Amino acid sequence: MILAFHLVFFAYIWVVLVPNVLAASDIKETPQWCFSSMKQTRKQETRMKKDDSTKVWPLKYKQLLQIEDHDFAMRPGFGGSPVPVAIDVQVESIDSISEVNMDFTMTFYLRHYWKDERLSFPSTTNKSMTFDHRLIRKIWVPDIFFVHSKRSFIHDTTMENIMLRVYPDGNVLFSLRVTVSAMCFMDFSRFPLDRQNCSLELESYAYNDEDLMLYWKHGNKSLNTEEHISLSQFFIEEFSASSGLAFYSSTGWYNRLFINFVLRRHIFFFVLQTYFPAMLMVMLSWVSFWIDRRAVPARVSLGITTVLTMSTITTSVSASMPQVSYVKAVDVYLWVSSTFVFLSVIEYAAVNYLTTVEEWKRFKKRGQISGMYNINAVQAMAFDGCYHDSDMDQTSFSLHSEEDSMRGKSPGSPGTDSSRVKRRKSLGGHVGRIILENNHVIDTYSRILFPIVYIIFNLFYWSIYF
Repeated sequence: MILAFHLVFFAYIWVVLVPNVLAASDIKETPQWCFSSMKQTRKQETRMKKDDSTKVWPLKYKQLLQIEDHDFAMRPGFGGSPVPVAIDVQVESIDSISEVNMDFTMTFYLRHYWKDERLSFPSTTNKSMTFDHRLIRKIWVPDIFFVHSKRSFIHDTTMENIMLRVYPDGNVLFSLRVTVSAMCFMDFSRFPLDRQNCSLELESYAYNDEDLMLYWKHGNKSLNTEEHISLSQFFIEEFSASSGLAFYSSTGWYNRLFINFVLRRHIFFFVLQTYFPAMLMVMLSWVSFWIDRRAVPARVSLGITTVLTMSTITTSVSASMPQVSYVKAVDVYLWVSSTFVFLSVIEYAAVNYLTTVEEWKRFKKRGQISGMYNINAVQAMAFDGCYHDSDMDQTSFSLHSEEDSMRGKSPGSPGTDSSRVKRRKSLGGHVGRIILENNHVIDTYSRILFPIVYIIFNLFYWSIYF
């Protein structure tokens, strides 16, 4: 009985407890397998991170460049020899040139090269590090400014156009994109047939030649330009780089770099807008020499119109130019042309006055001899300042007709038909004589003299200024 009880007890323990023990053992073995798989995953991720060096950097740039360990308020090598700073420039565009303000606007890339051993860092691959504008405020950079500049700014779309590249040995490249409006001292004595020499000057503001040596990195080749640079009124003849020294009485000598460029003005625009209209006005004033001297309103109105037009052309040219105290080439041409136009008006005033005096004497002399001329012609001449020879011509023509008729009626004279034919033939010569007599001798000489002198002036003008 007792033996049967023990057998039942052990069977119960075997059925109930053994499965629980096996389940517990499985639970204990499962975390070990999961831990090993997680460990392998972490190793793979670490290996991937090591392969992609751009994702993870072992140290911050401040620690790598040791920015906190140095005082970057002082220049590299403070107290020793001057730090050499090389410059090169890539000109992107010349945006505008203003003759009125005597300035120009240029956009370019300005690059600085120097060495600062405080920024050196260990590197097995000898690769540089590139930063944006945020690091510029924490390190030393050259304080370059533009002499005679009016306005300047660094482009900031979409971020400030500044790049800083640091090499492991401490060499630094600092590049920025800037637009500058600077003075250009122009000489307009040959305008618009002129050439202008402009320059943009670079200089350190705080460091003289004892602390900073500024120079072109590759000499004249340090200045590069875009091939598509063009201007509406100028042709860029030459770009060049040069260097020099500037002295200030209070601070000493400073290195200065020059970006020089030569501009030659396009003449075709001014030929169409200034020279050609002036020539037309001068030639138009010569038309009055061919108009009947009795047509006072026609000749006076033509002369006044040409004078006013020349005045308008001169004013429009002066409005687009600075108020300089010397004579420009275009001023010489316009004022000489205006003088020709003015002299054409004066010429007719002289013709009208001499004609009036001459006809007054003629009327007076003929009136005393015959008393047959109409007094109305003399009165009209006195009132409007010109003579009216229609009455005189009609009277003289009637006198000749009467004389011819008397000769026809006299004995021994040819027949009436032959005398009429002769009178008709002489009528054409009589009209031509009237036309020639109406042209004053001054008009005759002016038709030849004015064009010849103006052509000679143009030959001298274009040979001197062009």
